[in-house]
Amino acid sequence: MRVLVVGNGGREHALVWKIAQSPQLEKLWCAPGNGGTALQAESVALGTDDLEGLAEFAARSGVDLTVVGPEAPLAAGIRDVFDARGLRLVGPSGRAAALEASKVFAKEFMARHGIPTAAFRVFDHPEEAKRWVRHLGGRVVVKADGLAAGKGVLVCSAVEEAETAVDRVMAEKAFGRAGERVVIEERLEGPEVSVLALVSGETVRPLLPAMDFKRAGENDTGPNTGGMGSVAPHPLTDRRLVEEVERTVFRPVCRGLAAEGHAYEGVLYAGLMLTAAGPQVLEFNCRFGDPETQAILPLLRSDLADLLWNLAEGRLEEGTVEWRAGACVCVVLASGGYPGPVEKGKVISGLDDVPEDRAVVFHAGTLRRGDGSVVTDGGRVLGVSALGPDVASAAERAYSAVECIRFEGLELRRDLGDRVAQASGRGR
Repeated sequence: MRVLVVGNGGREHALVWKIAQSPQLEKLWCAPGNGGTALQAESVALGTDDLEGLAEFAARSGVDLTVVGPEAPLAAGIRDVFDARGLRLVGPSGRAAALEASKVFAKEFMARHGIPTAAFRVFDHPEEAKRWVRHLGGRVVVKADGLAAGKGVLVCSAVEEAETAVDRVMAEKAFGRAGERVVIEERLEGPEVSVLALVSGETVRPLLPAMDFKRAGENDTGPNTGGMGSVAPHPLTDRRLVEEVERTVFRPVCRGLAAEGHAYEGVLYAGLMLTAAGPQVLEFNCRFGDPETQAILPLLRSDLADLLWNLAEGRLEEGTVEWRAGACVCVVLASGGYPGPVEKGKVISGLDDVPEDRAVVFHAGTLRRGDGSVVTDGGRVLGVSALGPDVASAAERAYSAVECIRFEGLELRRDLGDRVAQASGRGR
C-alpha cells in the first residue's frame, strides 16, 4: 500500500508513526511533514492548501490512500477534488466538513436532528450579541463561527467578560473572518470527553474516548489552546457511555447528513460534556483530534492502515479494532508565549536521549535543518506520549522522558496525572 499523509503537526506524526508499522505498507509520504515525520516518511514540498497539487502528486505517484490530518483542507473540499480524479482519501466532503468549519451550521444541524447540545442563538452584530449576553447574566460560551485553530471558543463567567469576548471576536476580529458571526450558548457543567469514531455511511467504529487539556496553565487556568496534553482512555467513561454516544450522537449525525445529501465518510470527533442530563455535544471535528490522537494510537493494536483502507473502500464493518490494556498520557511541550505569538528557530536538544522503551516523541512544530539539527517551528512543538498499566504510571513515564528534552522557552503542564485523578474522584 502506498500512503500519503497530509499535514505537518503532532497528529500527522502520530498517523505516520502508526501507519509505518503496517506490514502492508510499500511507500509512505507526508506533505509537507515536519522534523519528525521526515524520519519515517518522505517529505513532499506541498502545502495543505494546495488541493490540486496534492491530488496531482497522488495520481502521479500511484498513491493508494491519502489520509488528511488538519481541518482546513477538508473544509476547502479536498475530498471532492480527489473524488473527481478517482483517488481514495480518508475524510468527508467539503459540505459534510461544515460540521466543523461552521459552528452555526453544526448547531442548527443538531437542532434539526435532535442531537443533544446546549441551547444557543446566532448573531451577526456585536451589540445584539451583547444584549443577549446581558439577558443571560454572562455565564455563556462565545464561539466564532468559522475555523480558528481551536482557539475560537471563549468560556465566560460574568457579563463584562462575555461582552469583552464578543468584542474580541466580532469587533477586534481576533480570529479574522471566522468571527463575522458568533454562536452564544448556555454554559454547561460537567467533565469533558472526546470520542472519535471511524464512520462510513451508517457504519460507526468508535475509538477509545480521550481526555483533552485545553487550558494553557496548570489547574485548568489561562487561555484556551489547541491542547496541552491528552489521556486515553478517559477515566470517567466505559463501554455503556460509548454506546450511548454512538446511539444519541454518531448515528443521528450519519442519518441526518445522509438525509440532507451529504453522507459522511471519514473520522468524526465529538467533543462532549457529561452533564446531569447525559452527554451533550460541545463541538464536532471532522478529522483525528490533536493531541488526542497522540494518546489513542499508541494503544491501538490493530493495523491502522488496514482500518483506513477498509473505511475508504466502504468495508468498515470488516475486521476488528483491538486495543492494548492500560493507559497513555501525552504531554505537550510548547514554545514560550503559546497560544500567543511565539519565536521560532530555537534549537531542540535531548531528543535522542529519550529511551525508546519509555516514551515516543511526536513532533508538531519542528523543522529539521540540513545539518540534522531540529528547531522549533510553531506554538506546540512536541508531544511526549507514554504507556503504562494506569494513568499514574503512564504520566510518570511521560514526565520522566520530558526531562531529557530542552529548548529555550519550553512550556508545559505538569499536572496532567493529578487532574485525571481529581476528575476520577481520587484527587486531594
